[in-house]
Amino acid sequence: MTIDKSLKVRRGATSTRNVLSRAERLERLKENDRWSEGMSPIGIPKVRVKKLSLKKKKKTKAEGDAAAAPAKGAKGKK
Repeated sequence: MTIDKSLKVRRGATSTRNVLSRAERLERLKENDRWSEGMSPIGIPKVRVKKLSLKKKKKTKAEGDAAAAPAKGAKGKK
């Protein structure tokens, strides 16, 4: 039996997760000095997950003019 295309996971299509595993939460707490050895893993403090948002770069006027004008020495079709 084949798998439907919508159910396949594409390589590199992993999105950011908003829930961390216990081990990941402990690592983040150790980085922020909020966790020390010997503390109980039950009742771990919450850890905020930062979301990355990528913004598109706006073209500057100089870049826009350079893209519209042909390069020097370029020959057009005859």
